[in-house]
Amino acid sequence: MELAFERRGTGEPLILMHGIGHHWQAWLPVLDRLAASRTVIAVDLPGFGRSPDLPAGVPYTAETLADAVEGFCALLGVREPHVAGNSLGGYLALELASRGTVRSATALSPAGFWSRAELLYCRGVLRAMRASARSMPPEQAEMTAESPLGRALTAGLLVAHPARLTPSALIAATQALGESTGFEPTLESFANVLPPAPPKSPITIAWGEHDRLLPRRQAVRAAKWSGQRVKLLKGCGHVPMCDDPGLVAGVLLAGSGG
Repeated sequence: MELAFERRGTGEPLILMHGIGHHWQAWLPVLDRLAASRTVIAVDLPGFGRSPDLPAGVPYTAETLADAVEGFCALLGVREPHVAGNSLGGYLALELASRGTVRSATALSPAGFWSRAELLYCRGVLRAMRASARSMPPEQAEMTAESPLGRALTAGLLVAHPARLTPSALIAATQALGESTGFEPTLESFANVLPPAPPKSPITIAWGEHDRLLPRRQAVRAAKWSGQRVKLLKGCGHVPMCDDPGLVAGVLLAGSGG
């Protein structure tokens, strides 16, 4: 299916996938760093950002979202790309690696390694954030984004350093969260998300040291699943790209071949 995307740079293709309720602009802090040596394609997942919903009758699951990304790559003529993702996008990267259809996969705080209690907590937080985004008038969203305290209250669960978020980025992210038509069915599908099958492609997993949505103890389970050490992103939260763009870009470049 056709999806909204941003393409920059030259070199081996690297597909970037955002988390639930977000959009491709989540990757803006690292996009140009990556584009110096990769053809970077940051995509809006179906039902998020400016991408259309999944076709009628197709349920929102990790598998169908991964199918959509595979179909999108085929439509662009991109074969066996490197892929990377954050949160839901990180899970999709690992799912594609388990299929062996990608050259490599890098997952930043991927979903799916939670306990039952952690899943309930995650879903509760995300529902509350969604409700806040949908009920907030535009002028209030702008005032909140301009205020250091407002940024801390709005984004403190997702990033370790809310002050590093630009007001425009926070406003756009809040709008994307409130308007994403795929949010509710995707969130419901989390109840059935378990670690994917063992990967057939090389993978890298990294976790924010200060991740407050998917706490870093989940990295221990991810390490056991993958049979390898999980990298710790020091000073970073759940969405690490704006916390430390240089660190995250380095991890993504190393994971996709150096």
